[in-house]
Amino acid sequence: MPRIVLTDSPALQSKLETRSNAISQFLLYLEMELGLSPNTIAAYSRDLRDFAAFCDIANIAIASASAASVAKYLQFLQTEQKLATPSILRHIASLKMFYRFAISRQYVANNPTDLLETPHSWKKLPDVLGREQIAALLAVAGSEEINRLAKRDKAIIELFYASGLRASELAELNLEDLHFDLGVVRILGKGQKERIVPLGKHAIHAINDYLNTLRPELINVKTTRAKAAANKVFLTRSGGPMTRIILWQLVRKFARQAGIHAIHPHTLRHTFATHLLSGGADLRVVQELLGHSNVVTTQIYTHVDADRLKQVHRNHHPRQ
Repeated sequence: MPRIVLTDSPALQSKLETRSNAISQFLLYLEMELGLSPNTIAAYSRDLRDFAAFCDIANIAIASASAASVAKYLQFLQTEQKLATPSILRHIASLKMFYRFAISRQYVANNPTDLLETPHSWKKLPDVLGREQIAALLAVAGSEEINRLAKRDKAIIELFYASGLRASELAELNLEDLHFDLGVVRILGKGQKERIVPLGKHAIHAINDYLNTLRPELINVKTTRAKAAANKVFLTRSGGPMTRIILWQLVRKFARQAGIHAIHPHTLRHTFATHLLSGGADLRVVQELLGHSNVVTTQIYTHVDADRLKQVHRNHHPRQ
């Protein structure tokens, strides 16, 4: 990566010699002081290095970037990189946090992101599957005629739908996190926050079936590839560690086979929350189950269930 001078001050040049070092210090701050997860930190890292590459092309110093420079970058992401709105919003969040950090450490004098609109107000309604689509997805994933790992894959889809876990949370799940006697799973989520999520009987049955039959075979597979820790719940066909990328690929494959439009693991998380609320669950309970720190994040799910809205309208409007 080319050397970039962050400031005209020799003292600060000595303290933070390169742009790469600046980003590294920021990522260390996210890990050590904020306790963010490795996946979140990796996302910030990608976003900031994308911005750094743009600054190289535009001959912009990060320390002297203006609001106009940032605006050009966002336009570049939209028109040239063809990024979807959620991805652009994540870039905005990364830049805003980075520059707040840089200001607090006196690495820069001005924050070019001050006037950017807060990303939370831009959120769009999430995609949600219907109950018939969930049934179709489970049928495909659990078909042993076409899938040798059907018991594992059905357990994965059942768990996603029953608990609303993030893909990274499911991939990192350990055997000791499962408490079938209590019907719950223990999750260590973003920011190392612990939460307890109930499991339905269908998910418990599917996971038990996988643990008692297929998993012992996977853990004993002879391979030169990296093996998962012995206590991980879900393993790959070679007994290796399950990752969120593998989970994303599995969900996409099963959706395609079930004739469902392109979805990802987070779609199942959206579906979990929406179906709970449509069944009458309290918003604060759903917030706790999802591990949201702010109920505003959870409130979006109150707007996505058209069937519930129609029923409320039928029940309460005087002109029905």
